[in-house]
Amino acid sequence: MSAAAAVRIKAEAYALGFDLVGIARLGPMETAPAFRAWLDRGYHGTMAWIARGDGKRDDTRRVYDGAMSAIVVGMNYGGTQPAGPIARYARGRDYHDVMVDRLNALLSQIRTIAPDVRGKPYVDTGPILERDLARRAGLGWFGKNTNLINPKLGSFFFIGSLFTDLDLPPDEPFATDHCGSCTRCLAACPTDAFERPGVLDATKCISFLTIELRDAIPVPLRSRMRGLVFGCDICQEVCPWNVKFARDVTDAELQPRPDLTTVDPAELLTLSDETFRAKFRHTPVTRAKRRGLARNAAVALDQRADPAAAAALQQASSDPEPLVREHAQWVQGRMSAALPDRW
Repeated sequence: MSAAAAVRIKAEAYALGFDLVGIARLGPMETAPAFRAWLDRGYHGTMAWIARGDGKRDDTRRVYDGAMSAIVVGMNYGGTQPAGPIARYARGRDYHDVMVDRLNALLSQIRTIAPDVRGKPYVDTGPILERDLARRAGLGWFGKNTNLINPKLGSFFFIGSLFTDLDLPPDEPFATDHCGSCTRCLAACPTDAFERPGVLDATKCISFLTIELRDAIPVPLRSRMRGLVFGCDICQEVCPWNVKFARDVTDAELQPRPDLTTVDPAELLTLSDETFRAKFRHTPVTRAKRRGLARNAAVALDQRADPAAAAALQQASSDPEPLVREHAQWVQGRMSAALPDRW
């Protein structure tokens, strides 16, 4: 298709609320060998699903016969929000739903100029190296903390893509690295999850530990969780590009809920399955399930010596879930040892 058609498609994407838009040519992915090496090191932990679909991951043209180009988008989720126990991205409506709906709307718009176009949206829903694709589309570079950084938006944005069988003129890949000698993100990580710049051991990452890990949090890491119960923004918070360029959330569907910004881990620890589902319905937090969030909340109360924490931990020490009981009892043991007169 012509350059004019590509300009029109980008304009439609911006009109739908996306903050970044670029076009990438599909094909072999540059970071595929490094990703395979990362998997071989076991840095994906228990996320067995992440290793599937290596054919599509290595060459994005294999998503479906005839796939040629991807419209890659970024959507700001608000790096200026205050820090809290729940990561910023998870404080509003589930971004998967928001972005997939809009990518499908973009596909409908494209069909007004190319009626027979085939399209497939991806938002963390398939074996696609999305950061690689976004860099190829000119949206940013890989930071030392492995996040994609855009020079005008920082890194607090979601990535999505619409694969098409259109032959669209691609944008220039983002070829330069603007991190320089800065290592603030690496130094700030409480659990030392970075093996080296650009290489994350997910098994030590607070985001993995609080969201994807279904088993017990390793004991050596529990006291380093910084009170976080779902995800972690620390390596992004200290990044100079975010300090300078992060923006407020402007999209109505991604507005953070105040009750998820100031959530109390003691309250989370006492939620039932029913109240958990009601409170977090349509948000990313449901991925952790009640047992996982309660486990995290128990650890977040470590060394918090107040009546609310004590009561929540006491209740959780007899929780129906063994995972929750064990973590609550671990915290109680530590607090009893530290404050024997109060426990």
